[in-house]
Amino acid sequence: MGAVDTSHDTETVRPTIRLEGQADDRVSNLINSLQVEEHEGGMSSLEVTFQAMGRLTDATVDQVFEDEQLIKIGTNIAVYTGPQFTPNEVFRGVVTAVEGRWSHDESPELVVLAEDSLQKARMARKTRVHEDAVISDLASSIASDLGLTPKVTGFTENIGLQVQWNESDLAFLRRLLATRDGDVQVVGTELHVSPRKDVNRGKLTLELYNDLIRVRVTADLAHQVTAVTTAGWDALNGHAVSGRGQGSDAGPGSGRKGSDLLQQALGERVEHLGGVPVSSDDQATAVANAAFDARARRFVCVDGTTRGSPTLRVGSQVELKGMSKRFDNTYYVVRACHRYDLVNGYETDFQAECSFLGEP
Repeated sequence: MGAVDTSHDTETVRPTIRLEGQADDRVSNLINSLQVEEHEGGMSSLEVTFQAMGRLTDATVDQVFEDEQLIKIGTNIAVYTGPQFTPNEVFRGVVTAVEGRWSHDESPELVVLAEDSLQKARMARKTRVHEDAVISDLASSIASDLGLTPKVTGFTENIGLQVQWNESDLAFLRRLLATRDGDVQVVGTELHVSPRKDVNRGKLTLELYNDLIRVRVTADLAHQVTAVTTAGWDALNGHAVSGRGQGSDAGPGSGRKGSDLLQQALGERVEHLGGVPVSSDDQATAVANAAFDARARRFVCVDGTTRGSPTLRVGSQVELKGMSKRFDNTYYVVRACHRYDLVNGYETDFQAECSFLGEP
């Protein structure tokens, strides 16, 4: 299981900054606050606030970032958190914006904003036709354009003609993956693309009132369905296609499914997807199953905060304990936010989901 640092001393858990691959203690010691956001679909972001005033090599105090020798737009920046001698990388990207803050009652601050390598894949929209599209090939091509190593699991089937209409490469890839229940993330220098069922960025256990500081868990039937249907048109052979799905990947956890509780409480509810670009019954069924699973996994949703944990990432599986029989379960993390400031130290907010509600 992944270990979570239970220390809350703001100095021992202070994140460290690496600029152009090199650690710089002076920069790290000027951090006032830091936030790394990571979501499904990729493209992590960083916002870090520095004290703008500091001592230079000649012992004078001045605005240390103004000469752009340390940080400027375009600087490669990485953030490491966790144990002092074995920190984990939680962000790697490029500075895309800088902001200065001055006030009569506060010291000057520099705010640095950065995004990971996927930001390049969203900078330009394109319109083009992909004949006999294969998601693994598209992902590998995007990784090559970004200077990343592709790590693609599955998605080798031909999904036919696909039109990228006024979309960035990132938006196009995300759209295709959503219809096939997949995810994309940048991990270090690699672009990871795989079905949700194959994503596992580690397992850890959090217990209420120990590592788990705050948690809210909601089981909600509002978006649950008992089945999903799709329909399309095979233009080459001139006939309609259709599919019906009741899921193929419920994800981690165990207990009662939302679709079963919906059937018992309110009866059957079938969701139909229209306008889906499918040209065979197999494609239609795959899209229906992906849509059903996406709804099913959002049946039980968690919003929590734990003491800072660099191993808690999107794609992690987290076992939550100490709440109640119904809600203690294993959840899949869909959002992680690593936060640091001088008051609360290092904490990690997260959102996670599960298809199952435990027995009472």
